[in-house]
Amino acid sequence: MEQAGYIKSPTTLDAVFSALADPTRREILSRLADGEASVTEIAAPFDISQPAISRHLKVLERAGLIERDIARQQRPARLKAETLVVAVDWLTEFKEFWGASFDQLDHVLKALNETEQRKNK
Repeated sequence: MEQAGYIKSPTTLDAVFSALADPTRREILSRLADGEASVTEIAAPFDISQPAISRHLKVLERAGLIERDIARQQRPARLKAETLVVAVDWLTEFKEFWGASFDQLDHVLKALNETEQRKNK
């Protein structure tokens, strides 16, 4: 696992996690996974204003998680899932750590269980 500070693109990683920290933005990304949508379509299920949705879209766009079509009147947004790879790659580095930690915990629990069974006999 790489040490902190040696991540290939910390700015992108920080922006992605910052954008994903908000539940409204995560819901917007889920919506866009079904295909592109206008601000009006994205705002429909939310109990917030269209300008608020537009602000969320700007955060997602700055993080590289969505792109918007500038040439069209409605400026539909669409998901750029490849940017999520940065976050997935970073999280994957911890998979080995947690796997090893859980394996160690399994060994400790088995030993405790065996000790307890010997005591009860």
